[in-house]
Amino acid sequence: MADKSLNHIRKDIDEVDAQIQALINQRARLAAQVRQAKGELGEPSAYYRPDREAQVLRKVVERNQGDEVGLNDSVMLRVFREIMSACLAQQEPMRIAYLGPEGTFTQQAVFRQFGHSVSAIAQPSIEDVFLQVQGGEVDFGVVPVENSTQGVVSHTLDMFLHSDIKIVAEVELRIHQHLLTHVKSLDQIQRVYAHQQSLAQCKHWLAANLPNAELIGVSSNAEAARRVRQMDDAAAIASRQASELYSLPVLFGNIEDHVDNTTRFLVLGRALLPSSGDDKTTLLVAGSDGPGALFKMIEPLSRHGVNMSRIESRPSRQGRWDYVFFIDLDGHVDDEPLQRSMAELEAQARLVKVLGSYPRAIESVSS
Repeated sequence: MADKSLNHIRKDIDEVDAQIQALINQRARLAAQVRQAKGELGEPSAYYRPDREAQVLRKVVERNQGDEVGLNDSVMLRVFREIMSACLAQQEPMRIAYLGPEGTFTQQAVFRQFGHSVSAIAQPSIEDVFLQVQGGEVDFGVVPVENSTQGVVSHTLDMFLHSDIKIVAEVELRIHQHLLTHVKSLDQIQRVYAHQQSLAQCKHWLAANLPNAELIGVSSNAEAARRVRQMDDAAAIASRQASELYSLPVLFGNIEDHVDNTTRFLVLGRALLPSSGDDKTTLLVAGSDGPGALFKMIEPLSRHGVNMSRIESRPSRQGRWDYVFFIDLDGHVDDEPLQRSMAELEAQARLVKVLGSYPRAIESVSS
């Protein structure tokens, strides 16, 4: 009786699989029709709309009815991203530049945003990612911009000072750091390699468990894993993906000091996007000289009901003690409250530059 019941369930699964496969192919055909309706737009990036994708994925979350044995929102979103990625890549996959090498958290952010049906192209520096996007060598780029415990990635912000690149999306990843090594115990580890940000994110764990180990900063955690794979007295701090890529076992997992350790990444493109319905806008602003310059810049935002979620100052490189401000706002630049605020800002500031209006990150997922 039990075998008969199991066979019946398996038959139901086969039928559902056939329906799913047919519907995926139907979706692919519809995606091809959308492309034909848009005409010959040239490069693949012309067909990719982060604003439209965000609307689709929000509906996925709204519809999801996964119970205790169903799929939760995060898993369902990953499934739909891969379907959308495959449909978009029917003729030619998009080229995405990212801060490499292979195995970095930034590469994970690429797949988190675009799915795996893209060509992910590692770059040696943040500057190279910007240049690849600016020159049209790739369709989009992905770079880190801030960590929830260690603050901003200043080099990413500085690149916007003299670039026309736009922000077209943001990605948030919950970052888990792992200690990778060939050794079997902590007392055999003499050196720990990692990016400086990761060393800082794990400083309390390292102080408690490896107080005598030399901490060596390198360009990325993937580079740390690449180096350590040939050593028998060292460890790297990196992701599980790097562990698999470089065949370096995990000795201890989740060694970050804060359980909610999250990194935000920016997706770089060459054009401003229409509203998705739930957006953020990033401005680059330089105020006029004199007392109250910063207050004068942000006061119109408050008066028109625009919420400011982040502000960062960076040297303008135009003179000593001269600064510009990067401001994140809720809403799209075409929204009326932001339009009114922008008009007042432009009347008094010496520089107001819209770096992007882009869909708000839907959710953070673990790396």
